[in-house]
Amino acid sequence: MDNIEWKISDPYVFQALSGIVGSNVAVETSRGSVRGRLASVQPDHIVVELGRNAFFIRTAQIVWVVPNPELVME
Repeated sequence: MDNIEWKISDPYVFQALSGIVGSNVAVETSRGSVRGRLASVQPDHIVVELGRNAFFIRTAQIVWVVPNPELVME
């Protein structure tokens, strides 16, 4: 079980998002939008934090991501 091999479904998105971890982002998904700090990028999901809430978003559900350093955090 220790030797898990991940297959990245969209390596370009994974690479681009990995470069902006810690930045404020707006993420549009197939279910709506989320704004916050990009806390983590994994092969199958990202984590966006807003205040004390963490949103786990499947990479396959992402429509677009906009890095936004001027995003107002609540």
